[in-house]
Amino acid sequence: MSTQKTVTVIAPDFSLRGKVTPPGSKSITNRALLLAALASGTSRLTGALKSDDTRHMSNALRLMGVIIDEPDDTTFVVTSQGRLQVPGQALFLGNAGTAMRFLTAAVATVDGTVVLDGDDYMRKRPIGPLLASLRQGGLNVDSPNGCPPVTVQGAGQVQARRFEIDGGLSSQYVSALLMLAACGQAPIEVALTGKDIGARGYVDLTLACMRAFGARVEALDDSTWRVAATGYTATDYLIEPDASAATYLWAAQALTDGAIDLGVADADFTQPDARANEVIVQFPNMPAVINGSQMQDAIPTLAVLAAFNRTPVRFTELANLRVKECDRVQALYDGLNAIRPGLATVEGDDLLVAADPALAGTSCNALIDTHADHRIAMCFALAGLKVSGIRIQDPDCVAKTYPGYWQALASLGVQMQFENA
Repeated sequence: MSTQKTVTVIAPDFSLRGKVTPPGSKSITNRALLLAALASGTSRLTGALKSDDTRHMSNALRLMGVIIDEPDDTTFVVTSQGRLQVPGQALFLGNAGTAMRFLTAAVATVDGTVVLDGDDYMRKRPIGPLLASLRQGGLNVDSPNGCPPVTVQGAGQVQARRFEIDGGLSSQYVSALLMLAACGQAPIEVALTGKDIGARGYVDLTLACMRAFGARVEALDDSTWRVAATGYTATDYLIEPDASAATYLWAAQALTDGAIDLGVADADFTQPDARANEVIVQFPNMPAVINGSQMQDAIPTLAVLAAFNRTPVRFTELANLRVKECDRVQALYDGLNAIRPGLATVEGDDLLVAADPALAGTSCNALIDTHADHRIAMCFALAGLKVSGIRIQDPDCVAKTYPGYWQALASLGVQMQFENA
């Protein structure tokens, strides 16, 4: 039987105080890497995240002829001819959702065949709607079952004039199309169908990054953009710290009545998950209903925090959480109820957390199945700050976006036990 590594957080009897600098934003790093690769010249990306997700993106770009140097732990120097070349092998992207979605669109600019694949988890993550939109734009893309692996027959140029996508399915699809659109032979419109867009703030991030690399984008209305055929221009770009990573530190501060200096003002974050702090600062009086659609990656943090709230919390509009690295709604339900039966219930795509301040100081014998999902591992470590006996499987999975997470907790004085069970 193979060993299964676990970590148990030892609940501290003191407030967490100190300074922790979160890693660079994963979302912005992977956008900037791609746009720098599509730009002719040399771009210097500083403040960047070095993690599994960004490694998969950078390695894929290298396979397509882009030179990427890494002079230090937070910098990428990207030199490109402004065109992606046919790779000599399939692009393996692990379980990096942004890399898979963004590159599936971007490699349409390649003159030849590109196969994009991932691990077993990625092969279960949907990408069909993006492929349908690309096909409607005249591009040759295929997938056997609406999930990776994906085969793209690139023609070396993009003749499309319009892409349409249901923005409620995933903002990553919208971002992928927008970034591709600047590479067209003529202006391209990207239009949303349906009434909602999941995590619009991430689309705003994409537009800001595109403009920094020279794209010209005009909003025709609330759901349509016209992207000029400018291509991209190499530039130096500073990447802000990761707001999703910051949520764990904000929550740890709230749970322990601590004071953690992130080295950046809360108001200076532009990423959607920074909105979570507006909820976290209300703890232990969090709102009765929290809409998760616009800060999806922060919901695991908030759900665990809600377990110690004074009153129950209902999390709504979580459908997209079911198709992340794992079904996060189910994983949160399972984990919370492993800590105490009845702590969470699920109604449709809503997660209800019963909330009980008396949980603090108790002990349990809970084994948390992370499903190799970094956010499940990191959020249940927060529960370990207040409840003894919580063992978290596969702690190394945090390397996907926050390789230094356990070291960050340790720097605040938190003790942990790592074991091979």
